[in-house]
Amino acid sequence: MANLFELPRYIAVEGPIRVGKSTLARILAERLNAQQVMESEDNPFLGAFYKGEPGAGFQAQFAFMIRRFEQLRALDLGPRSQKTVVTDFVFEKDKVFACLNLNDQELETYNRYYNYFREQLPTPDLVIYLQATPEVLKKRLKKKNAPGEKAINEDYLEEVIKAYEHFFFHYTSSDLLIVNTSEIDFVERNQDLQELLRKVSAPIKGTQYFLPLGSQEAASA
Repeated sequence: MANLFELPRYIAVEGPIRVGKSTLARILAERLNAQQVMESEDNPFLGAFYKGEPGAGFQAQFAFMIRRFEQLRALDLGPRSQKTVVTDFVFEKDKVFACLNLNDQELETYNRYYNYFREQLPTPDLVIYLQATPEVLKKRLKKKNAPGEKAINEDYLEEVIKAYEHFFFHYTSSDLLIVNTSEIDFVERNQDLQELLRKVSAPIKGTQYFLPLGSQEAASA
């Protein structure tokens, strides 16, 4: 009998900072022999935004939106292409942060450009949304101790987590796999990684949740 299931050609990994989306995106791209598109962290206005300088949030958000649009607009996902693409972001994340960081007047201008850009971009076949508790993400931030992330305070991090949860609770644009990473480790625990790869290799329709067997055993211990 023929296998009618085709692997998704455009997979996006998403989630708040330090949840592991870039790591998982790199692993998936390697295993699937896919083109890897990683979000650019180069933003000349980001430092000023973290310092709270007036207008810097609007500038930083526009710079991110334009760069994300350019990256996704360049994808070759037409009907003749056999390419598989894995990204560590969805374009919609830009609006999630815009709603957090911009005032009403700024957001009105932002939305006009956002809507124009969004209609020109492809939609992922599958989105993998990585979750983690605020406590876990705070620990990972401190452990990583990246220079550009030192200005991220705990209140802002919790706002970002809530915004992601609200966004993906209502997300219906593509198939969605929700993975809680609080108790799993794709880098250190190969079993977790292999189970997730098997899950991605099987049909995912609508919204599904993933919890590795090792995490279930740990939770019941």
